[in-house]
Amino acid sequence: QVQLVESGGGLVQAGGSLRLSCAASGRTFSRSGMGWFRQAPGKEREFVAAINWSGGRTYYADSVKGRFTISRDNAKNTVYLQMNSLKPEDTAVYYCAATGGPSSNYYSHVSYDYWGQGTQVTVSS
Repeated sequence: QVQLVESGGGLVQAGGSLRLSCAASGRTFSRSGMGWFRQAPGKEREFVAAINWSGGRTYYADSVKGRFTISRDNAKNTVYLQMNSLKPEDTAVYYCAATGGPSSNYYSHVSYDYWGQGTQVTVSS
């Protein structure tokens, strides 16, 4: 079992930066792949970024590649999403998610067994 709590969201101007954190509790965190998804009003939840259990592999949506960086610190049971050069279209609720074990497809929400409550990110133009 893994419990996830996101933090770090807020209001920022276009071009600015934010760093989201996701604190995990539970013994399986270090064996879980971790992902960030987002959902804007009226839109479906979409994949943003993911990282495998060791941190050795990362995955990004094309829309954030080169601007966002996902990382994890297994000693602190925390995963991060550094977001730079933010755009108004990045406005959404951002969710942290964890897999129950190894995954072959980090891009799909169905691969994740645990979800946080979400944190709002608003980018003003």
